[in-house]
Order: sequence, then C-alpha cells, then structure tokens
Amino acid sequence: MKKTLEKLLVVTLAIAFIAACNTSEPESKVQEKISEMAEEAEAVQYDSALAAKYGADAYGMKKYVMAFLKRGPNRDRDSAEAAALQRAHMENINRMAEEGTLIVAGPFFGNDDLRGIYIFDVRSIEEAEALTNTDPAIKAGSLEMELKEWYGPAALMAIADLHEKLTKKDIVE
Repeated sequence: MKKTLEKLLVVTLAIAFIAACNTSEPESKVQEKISEMAEEAEAVQYDSALAAKYGADAYGMKKYVMAFLKRGPNRDRDSAEAAALQRAHMENINRMAEEGTLIVAGPFFGNDDLRGIYIFDVRSIEEAEALTNTDPAIKAGSLEMELKEWYGPAALMAIADLHEKLTKKDIVE
C-alpha cells in the first residue's frame, strides 16, 4: 500500500509540476510549491496519534512475540475429552485476546506437527511464556509452544477492532 501511495504522490507532483510550468511564476517559486505539496502529502499519510496508539516506531513496526503451536506428546483422548480440551483452549484464546495480549491466533491447515500460531503484544519471551502456560492444551501436553521475538507491522494492533466487525459467529459457541 505504501508503494501505491508513493506512486500516487509522484504522479500528483508531476501533474503539479506541469501545471506550475504553465504559469508565469519564477522557477524558484515553482520548486517551493512542489516542496510544500510533497510535505503536505507526506503529512497526510502519516498519523502520529495512530502510530502512538499502536506503539509504532518510525518504520511503522514494533516488537511482538510469536508462538508456534506444535503437536504435543499427549494426544490420545476420546472424542468428548478432546472436544472439551479444544473448547477450553479456545476460551483461553478469547480471554487473552480480550486482555489485549494476544493479537493474532489461528490454526494451520493440514494435520502436520505445526498446528498454529499466536502473536503476543508483550515485552518479553518470559511474558509470552507465562501466557502460553495458561493454555489448557499446553497444560495437558496436547500442544507445545516455541516462542520467538518478532519485528512486525504495528498495524497488527488494529486487527482486534476489525475482527469484531467481520465476525458474525463466535467460534466458541
């Protein structure tokens, strides 16, 4: 999207330059106008309040902790017990999301050992590990987690607001 905005800015500046060249203004005034327009266009793109709200650095990025959910050693359960454990796992996910510590969660397709991911908005791996250890599927040994610090777009923080607007049915019903 940033590339699209940059292209739009270049096209706008080119049009402004052509229009400015067709005036009787001195070249220095034309250059001054183009510089002003470029600064205004850049200011429109960047929203300092939004960047602060989502914890963005100058690059629009921030640190997260990503958890890779892997198949654990204790997976032999009857269907009722497995369903109850899955429900408790999903309730824990919802709790962490409501607290604002879990930004993204979801399963991978297929039946591989790598089952899903979490992306935590926390300062350290230790904080993410403490949250991970609240998961009933982790406690039961059905899942294991591998945690990694990750530098990603601060815009992920907006997912919770968007998700509510896109969700018709709660997954834990």
